[in-house]
Amino acid sequence: MILTARVAAEQAGMRLDDGAKAIFPQLSKGEIRRVIDWGGCNINQSLVRVASRALKEGDEIALGIMEPERCIELVYAKGDLLYEDRDFLAVLKASGFNSQRTPYQLKGTVEYAVDCYLRSIGLTEPARVVHRLDRGTSGVMFWPKHKKAATLISNLLKEGKVSKTYWALISGSPDQEQWEVDAPIAKLSKFRYGVALPGRSARTLFRVFGEGNGVTAIEARPLTGRTHQIRVHLTHSGFPIVGDEPYGGVPAARMMLHCRSMSFTTPNGKFIEAVAPPDPSFAAAAPADLLQ
Repeated sequence: MILTARVAAEQAGMRLDDGAKAIFPQLSKGEIRRVIDWGGCNINQSLVRVASRALKEGDEIALGIMEPERCIELVYAKGDLLYEDRDFLAVLKASGFNSQRTPYQLKGTVEYAVDCYLRSIGLTEPARVVHRLDRGTSGVMFWPKHKKAATLISNLLKEGKVSKTYWALISGSPDQEQWEVDAPIAKLSKFRYGVALPGRSARTLFRVFGEGNGVTAIEARPLTGRTHQIRVHLTHSGFPIVGDEPYGGVPAARMMLHCRSMSFTTPNGKFIEAVAPPDPSFAAAAPADLLQ
């Protein structure tokens, strides 16, 4: 939820937190300061994270209200990285975290944590988002360390030259050990996609590689990069992902979709790969022999 209002003459000159409290009396001062600290406050469409900033008459304040349980600190240290060289790094994105900032949140996103890591090693380049994982999806995310590296990996992604492997848990047991879905994907509503015409072409390869605990483990290899592609194509196949309730999956502690690996080869022939272990909640729901 985003609250917006204009600063009136009586709030002009007040501190941001005091003025926002006067404008939005339904919020406590502590809630307002949390919104400001976590990057959910914009004044005249610019992010402001200083509670003591003075307000001017006519300023437009926008506050993004985020659930307190989503205010979780996210920090990456060198020992947490899945891969690092002078051009790229890869991190394990946990389920429940946003890949990039939203109107509600900066702090506590993977983008912000990577940005802080880059500064901790002396780089002034910003964290550049070149690909994303859904909030409920865990796994590998690559980040370029500079603009040239960002252009390189962005082009490889557009050309389909970045190999991605996902693990997913589904209910039921497919008749086929492996299959391909070649079906266009279109946006059906603000947050939902589906197989439909007109849509963007999309291809995904699927393979069964484990069964047990009442679920089937699927390896998915997307050959294109459409939003919600694996989720949509598994639902289209009749096997929505466990925990993916918007697409018909049975309830679970989290959506059981995990980006297991990403790899690519640079123009100079260097092979780069990162592999991410599944988190405890995914591992607990998976077939017992999946990780052996």
